[in-house]
Amino acid sequence: MESSLEKMVDPTLAEMGKNLNEAMKMLEDNQRKVEEENEKKYARKDIPGPLQGSGQDMVSILQLVQNLMHGDEEEESSQSFRLQNVGEQGHMALLGHSLAAYISVLDRERLRKLITRILSDTTLWLCRLFRYENGSAYYHEDDREGLLKICRLVIHSRYEDYTVEGFNVLYNKQPVIYLSSAARTGLGQTLCNQLGLPLSCMCRVPCNTMFGSQHQMDVALLDRLIKDDIESGKLPLLLVANAGTPGAGHTDKLGRLKELCEQYNMWLHVEGVNLATLALGYVSSSLLAATKCDSMTLTLGSWLGLPAVPAVTLYRQEDPSLSLAAGLTSSQPVEKLRALPLWLSLQYLGHDGIVERIKHASQLSQRLLENLKNLDFIKTSVEDELSSPVVVFKFSQDHPNIDQTLHASQTSAIQHTLTNNERHICDTFNQWLGEQLAQLIPASGVDVVELEDEGTCVRFSPLMTSAVLGTEVQDVDQLVDCLKMKIPVLMSTLQLRDEFEQEVKRTVGLSYIEDLSWPGLGVIRYDYRGDGKNDDKQDKELEKINTELLKKLSELESDLSFSLGPEFGGEKNCVYIGMVTEDLDVSELVETIAATGREIEENSRLLENMTEVVRKGIQEAQIQLQRANEERLLEEGLLRQIPVVGSVLNWFSPFQASPKGRTFNLTAGSLESTEATYASKVQGTGTTPPPTPTSGRTKQRLPGQKLFKRSLRSSDGFSETSSVSHTDDLEKMEQQPHASSAVQEQGTSEPEKSEQQKEMAQATNRETEDFQSDKSPKSGNDCIKVKEQESLR
Repeated sequence: MESSLEKMVDPTLAEMGKNLNEAMKMLEDNQRKVEEENEKKYARKDIPGPLQGSGQDMVSILQLVQNLMHGDEEEESSQSFRLQNVGEQGHMALLGHSLAAYISVLDRERLRKLITRILSDTTLWLCRLFRYENGSAYYHEDDREGLLKICRLVIHSRYEDYTVEGFNVLYNKQPVIYLSSAARTGLGQTLCNQLGLPLSCMCRVPCNTMFGSQHQMDVALLDRLIKDDIESGKLPLLLVANAGTPGAGHTDKLGRLKELCEQYNMWLHVEGVNLATLALGYVSSSLLAATKCDSMTLTLGSWLGLPAVPAVTLYRQEDPSLSLAAGLTSSQPVEKLRALPLWLSLQYLGHDGIVERIKHASQLSQRLLENLKNLDFIKTSVEDELSSPVVVFKFSQDHPNIDQTLHASQTSAIQHTLTNNERHICDTFNQWLGEQLAQLIPASGVDVVELEDEGTCVRFSPLMTSAVLGTEVQDVDQLVDCLKMKIPVLMSTLQLRDEFEQEVKRTVGLSYIEDLSWPGLGVIRYDYRGDGKNDDKQDKELEKINTELLKKLSELESDLSFSLGPEFGGEKNCVYIGMVTEDLDVSELVETIAATGREIEENSRLLENMTEVVRKGIQEAQIQLQRANEERLLEEGLLRQIPVVGSVLNWFSPFQASPKGRTFNLTAGSLESTEATYASKVQGTGTTPPPTPTSGRTKQRLPGQKLFKRSLRSSDGFSETSSVSHTDDLEKMEQQPHASSAVQEQGTSEPEKSEQQKEMAQATNRETEDFQSDKSPKSGNDCIKVKEQESLR
């Protein structure tokens, strides 16, 4: 590459290509040195500062750009991102922008010749590649700008006095632009705002409701709308059709729409991702009709993976003055140089390379579609199963692998049977499924789309993503494998939701919170049984208990996910439970949650009561100690209180007073005298504290088995055998100390036993009983007594 650059005649072009290669290598290098990382930790690069007077070299500037692109290490760890795969064809597009700036400084004659050659070559290549004969091209940055210029062109052509009278001509005969209801959101409003037209000039045509695809424009209804507008004195101006709707990727009936436009002298504009397949050898007849339309918009950047290349609008117009008035042609050299990056990229890829990329994307769609046909509980929404560049699918529990394609009649029948809640839950689960697939298989480029009839679906459009992300066949296979693992989880969660709801409603202390937008088992709240006097205090206690409950549940050894729910729009003071598997024991889960909540509540109440009891006990102890001091003063007499006299009197006649103290029993919550303690040298035990509340249901688990898991059939026998054998071992260990007594009984029944053996058995029995009594566990109070006695000694 460098040797070829050196052989160039123009040294400026060689230097430009060399600098671009070096700059791209530096920007694409993600490996940074340790010194740069240490310097970056203390650099205030995100804060705007003054412009340096001495200036910086190119390496420093590119280093700054690299740091801004990749960010800090902490940001990379918290948020994963995927940069576009910029290959050599991308470098050619980037080189085009640099060349455009360089070419713009040429003299006028050379610039004119170069621009003419670039525009004519690019337009000719695109028209032949996409089968659009005798067309002109307009290159624009915003993909909506081409349609906007076409609308201006049609207005100039249909209103002869528009250039002179302007809006007055439109006021007398209002123009009408027809859009499909499946068109891009906000497209009609953008056109009206840029053209200065009222929103009444925009007519949205509904899609089919009875026959055909539900994403295709209703041609019969469009015919009636046009007739009504003509009768009301309006002028049908332009029709925007779809060759691949933004949502489902379906193509309108372009042949019939073209006939309708010719009948009413309307302009037909076509846009959509399916236009890319016009470059392939085989094109369906429905899509081939797009070559007869008046204009079409192509987005080659996403189709071919070319960064920063303009979109192209091909159109047919014989009058160049109208094109100039509409802004489709320009006299500014900079605007004409927009085609330069595309001119370079098309030459680099060549005809075969362009066709191969589009063919590869179509093959990826077909491979995914073939695999989805074999999956249960997955419905696909495609227009043509033989050649559909866009695959839309969704999870549904209605029909397992029977006529999966969403035909219009089937979809309408299904929607009547589904309730609103069921459809909402299905949309929620499909939203979760799409997010999981996009996160686990980022190279697939799948995303979530909202369709009017099908609801929330997952879309795979490799024509828009595969060239950028580098999607391969193995990525599609991984997507299918991941989908196979997620379907059982979705089915299990969906089936256990009702059981979980009923179990929670039967459990005292728990409330079931219905949240249809939560993709998981359900939402619960532990009810705090307060006195109802102070609502603020009760709300705080409720929040405290449920927060602690979430913490306790998260610490359990289980496969379940517990959370506070979504960041926005979720219920407060609740515990959200995520997706589950089929072996979940719902009753054990609910009972554990309830028992944990009761334990937290009892501990909270015990702490609150203990605090109040201690406070009252301290006050009572202070009163009793003050009364004891007064009694002691009366017993000692007044003379003993005088400093000098009292000391002499106590020396001649010591006063014997028994020590009177107070001990506070936390369990009983009362003050007790210490006279018994000083007399017996042992502290009283008081009342036994209440046991800590725990779950009444105990379930033996196998080693390594997580909580809330039911034993499958294959492991039932093993678990039962294990539990039984473990119980037998425990019984044997308990019976082992009494083995000698059994021997003694057996000896009495057998007369052949000698008296010596009987005496040995009795001795062994006595030793075993003594050992058992010594080793018997003592209660907590007994241990406290022993420790107190030892301390007093």
